[in-house]
Amino acid sequence: MNLFTVPAPAQQLRILAVASEGGHWVQLLRLAPVFAGHAVEYLTTNAQLGATVPQPVHVVRDANLWTKWQLLLMSAEVFWLLLRLRPDVVITTGAAPGLAAVAAGRLLGARTVWLDSMANAEGLSGSGRLARRLAHQCLTQWDNVADGERVQCWGSVL
Repeated sequence: MNLFTVPAPAQQLRILAVASEGGHWVQLLRLAPVFAGHAVEYLTTNAQLGATVPQPVHVVRDANLWTKWQLLLMSAEVFWLLLRLRPDVVITTGAAPGLAAVAAGRLLGARTVWLDSMANAEGLSGSGRLARRLAHQCLTQWDNVADGERVQCWGSVL
């Protein structure tokens, strides 16, 4: 199944698309055709990326496992944003802000989709390993990484 092959939406959904800057953001933008017909807002870690999409872009601080205090603050920022936006769907290509958005989305009743980065050809990323337990749908872009149950491969975005 190709990620770009989707039927016309039966109803307009509120989608929050989340990615850190760099390759995560590039891969998320490759999904834009899937969002057509829906109300989309983006969440990222670099305000300059707002110029790359016409939809609203929200920015949170960047953080990772080595900056635990920043990670906690970023997670709180993500939670409050989701509380305010109340998306129907959260979709992310990672990394830390995406994982925080999946967790917050689950708590708030959104459907959640994790698409692990194309760079992870041998196994899921660290965030992806956590996301497979949290997200409604966990996807990899590599057949050999999929397990056919919790982690599936629907194709590649690149």
